[in-house]
Amino acid sequence: MNASLNDQLALTREIAATPDTVWDLWTTADGISRWWAPDGFRTDVSTIDVTEGGDLVYTMTAVDPAQVAFMEQHGLPLATESRKRFTEVARPQRLGYVSLVDFVPGTEPYEHLTTVDLAPTDSGTLVTMTIDPMHDEEWTQRIVAGRANELDNLARLVERG
Repeated sequence: MNASLNDQLALTREIAATPDTVWDLWTTADGISRWWAPDGFRTDVSTIDVTEGGDLVYTMTAVDPAQVAFMEQHGLPLATESRKRFTEVARPQRLGYVSLVDFVPGTEPYEHLTTVDLAPTDSGTLVTMTIDPMHDEEWTQRIVAGRANELDNLARLVERG
């Protein structure tokens, strides 16, 4: 996906579940822990307050031996705490949150917006994830890949039942 740093980016997936089910997977500690992490990682939610201004705090931990080896080889921590603040909450149609980007060497911390729209379809829910670009093209491509992986994981979780 190519876009200028001023353009929002949109990712879509058809999820074979109702908007209420998708909403619950996106807004509960149990739901998030089941699909949020990239392959080879685990997500543990410590705080979740799904209200406008409420926080989501979670720790992502490398658990797959290959991921653990990669993190250790590159001097990266095996576990990283992340913070999000909800900016919009309209069950079960729309969820917005800003992520604190405080992990990029040489870049001042900033907030990054993600908005999730859920629309019912004949076979489930159309999920549209809109994200702001990051501070440069490389990091923008990384966030796009990460968000696409999240949507793939969500779709797989629902398919497994």
